[in-house]
Amino acid sequence: MFVRDVRRCGRIGVGAFPIRRPYHSHFIGLTTTLVSTPPPPPSLSLTSSRRFPLFLLSPSSSSTAAMTTMTCSSPSSSSNKDPPIAKKEKYEMEMFGDLRVDNYYWLRDDSRSNAQMLSYLQDENAYTEFVMSGTKHLEDLIYAEIRGRIKEEDISAPVRRGPYYYYERTLEGKEYVQHCRRLVSNNEAPPSVFDVMPTGPDAPPEHVILDENLKASGHAYYSIGAFKVSPNNKLVAYAEDTKGDEIYSAYVIDAETKTPLEKPLAGVTSNLEWAGDGALLYITMDATLRPDKVWLHYLGTEKSDDLCLYHEMDDMFSIELEASESKEFLFVASESKVTRFVFFFDISKPAKGLMPLTPRLDGIDTSVSHRGNYFFIIRRSDECFNSELLACPLDNISATTVLLPHRERVVAVGGDHSPVLVVAVGRGLSGLGFRFSVWAGCPIRDSWVMYGGLSHGQVVGMIQAPVCHLVSRDAADCRDLQMSDDVNPKSLTCFIFFSSVKIQEVQLFTDHLVVYEREMGLPRITVFDLPPVGEPLERFQGGRHVDFIDPVYSLDPSESQFSSSILRFSYGSLRTPCSVYDYDMNTGISVLKKIETVLGGFDALNYVTERQWATAPDGTQIPISIVYQKNLVKLDGSDPLLLYGYGSYEYCLDPSFKGSRLSLLDRGFIYAIAHIRGGGEMGRQWYENGKLSKKNNTFTDFIACAEYLIEKKYCTKEKLCIEGRSAGGLLIGAVLNMRPDLFKSAIAGVPFVDVLTTMLDPTIPLTTSEWEEWGDPRKEELYFYMKSYSPVDNVKPQKYPAILVTAGLHDPRVMYSEPAKFVAKLRAMKTDDNLLLFKCEQGAGHFSKSGR
Repeated sequence: MFVRDVRRCGRIGVGAFPIRRPYHSHFIGLTTTLVSTPPPPPSLSLTSSRRFPLFLLSPSSSSTAAMTTMTCSSPSSSSNKDPPIAKKEKYEMEMFGDLRVDNYYWLRDDSRSNAQMLSYLQDENAYTEFVMSGTKHLEDLIYAEIRGRIKEEDISAPVRRGPYYYYERTLEGKEYVQHCRRLVSNNEAPPSVFDVMPTGPDAPPEHVILDENLKASGHAYYSIGAFKVSPNNKLVAYAEDTKGDEIYSAYVIDAETKTPLEKPLAGVTSNLEWAGDGALLYITMDATLRPDKVWLHYLGTEKSDDLCLYHEMDDMFSIELEASESKEFLFVASESKVTRFVFFFDISKPAKGLMPLTPRLDGIDTSVSHRGNYFFIIRRSDECFNSELLACPLDNISATTVLLPHRERVVAVGGDHSPVLVVAVGRGLSGLGFRFSVWAGCPIRDSWVMYGGLSHGQVVGMIQAPVCHLVSRDAADCRDLQMSDDVNPKSLTCFIFFSSVKIQEVQLFTDHLVVYEREMGLPRITVFDLPPVGEPLERFQGGRHVDFIDPVYSLDPSESQFSSSILRFSYGSLRTPCSVYDYDMNTGISVLKKIETVLGGFDALNYVTERQWATAPDGTQIPISIVYQKNLVKLDGSDPLLLYGYGSYEYCLDPSFKGSRLSLLDRGFIYAIAHIRGGGEMGRQWYENGKLSKKNNTFTDFIACAEYLIEKKYCTKEKLCIEGRSAGGLLIGAVLNMRPDLFKSAIAGVPFVDVLTTMLDPTIPLTTSEWEEWGDPRKEELYFYMKSYSPVDNVKPQKYPAILVTAGLHDPRVMYSEPAKFVAKLRAMKTDDNLLLFKCEQGAGHFSKSGR
């Protein structure tokens, strides 16, 4: 049960996708120029990208580029050419007695063929190129740095599937990967964490199944969204997109000969799965690109003969498809932003079609997997908002057993966020509050009751308490905890947090269950032993945690063998390159299988990563992840800082490593991530308190983080750059309108900035399915609330900082016209002479140009 389809995140813009040169060096060059940093060290490097990558994602390499320039002095060439001025054509929109005038509505052309619109975009691109021409030397230097850190000839960590190791290979000078495999030398031996794929002259030969470099030839854009090997390892199904609009064609080839078996399935999503060795399940979309139908296709038959297994008629719901780890079942889920229900497809009995598994109940979200004679169900509801784990027999799906209950906790941390000891925790009689008793040496120092609606991460009190070890107790557990005799407590103010352990996903094995969960903003892995198949399941107790060394980090599941005892996961942090580990769930031994190679003398010990907490206007503590080069940063307010934010769709923006970011850090930049409400880092309620009529919390949280970093002398206003992408671009647009004085420069990548107009138009992709995220503006209260923050509707005559905006002409998630209108309105209304640059990539979609 892995991470759900990226479509669920809608207007997503976080760093999970590749980067190309054009944006990278341009952006780093731009940021460096606008911040007055010292001359770049002679031996620095960045990543590969192409001028102005739409890849201004979360911790992204392209953002690295822009920031280094936008925080120094303005490029001198900008005064020699006037920026493009979009013509005005009055377009009126009226609702609830409110008249809005959009002078730039004409920029929207769904066919992407209007000559005037294309000419304007080309003029903007030309102006950006002209302005940035003065930084070409810096761009070239940064591009050389980025590329110099990359080990171009490399392979991924091999994954064992049956008798083969599968992996991806990158080649020097090539943009795309090769999909390869080798036979396992001794397939009879059980898998071990110490296994290594042999590569010497005596090893089984490498076989290239698919070379994306050959497939991409002749295409301006090329991306493979799925690469699925059949259960018998003889066939491969893959989905390719040659435009960037996320409409795929699915191909089936012979894994050995590479010969196509049939005509491609055109107009599908990248979400497809094998149903045995001779059939596929795949998904198609409606006219608004909403995944709405799931189909059964038998190899060798025409697409027109395929059987539609389910059609979701409700335009607020979309279809998803995933395979169980056991490979015995496929699960089809229909989901909105608050509701999710699941059907199962028994691969051994395809004639039965889809069978209902979890009911369609408003506000109930379920995800399912399988092992033995049980289905395992993660279930979220209003009561269990951070989910519980259930199991039900295959032959009696209504008979559920709770394996892991929803866990509410109280966590106490010191004023400097060091841990303290909570002695007793109890739920108040109302069920809405908690009773806290805090140990302070020998006697209990204070005891009080807090009632009222508590939010995850909310500070519900402060008290004098000792510094000891962190204790998190289930809210229902009121047993006193004793302090060990060797503790020498010191007194300081502590914060009492309401917290809850969020179950994100589970991964099943024959003998083990792995739970990926998170608390207080950090992910973790807990491993439970399972009874032999056929024996009853009971509530889990204990569980073993996997330990990690960095104070803030990212953690992701990787493909593992269901029948083994080896868990594979990926780990990284702001200073630790992506590392793939195999963990033996029987012995607790972890073995590093692959770490991203960073050339150029990179030493993780030169970098400091830490977590700080800012206080939002309502008192909520907002976590901030920070990294900097300890030998360069002075922490006296003179350092430039890039603050990144997202804060939507319950997406967890965990701190991860980007080699390109080093070209900022090695120039004395501090990099920080604001984990604001609307994201999922602190649990479900963290998300709920940053959506719909609470969306303004997202923006004020970000501003609070910026003010905290200034107050603590990480930077000053004159050295503060901000960045966000997609829904994070909405964040940037909103805070620029609210507090333009707070920032030196800003990057808004493919920003969702025309919120009200877009959400009033159900013909635009993602609109109807996202009324539960942003609100349905056909309701008067939500209309005016959304209008109050929609960036395009709130541009006003005032001074703005230097701004860079990007777009993708074929973007199906955020139409190019939104950032185009935002820029045009800014040009017409802002009262400063600061840079405003717009780059629309005309050969890409939401995720920038393809390739490395």
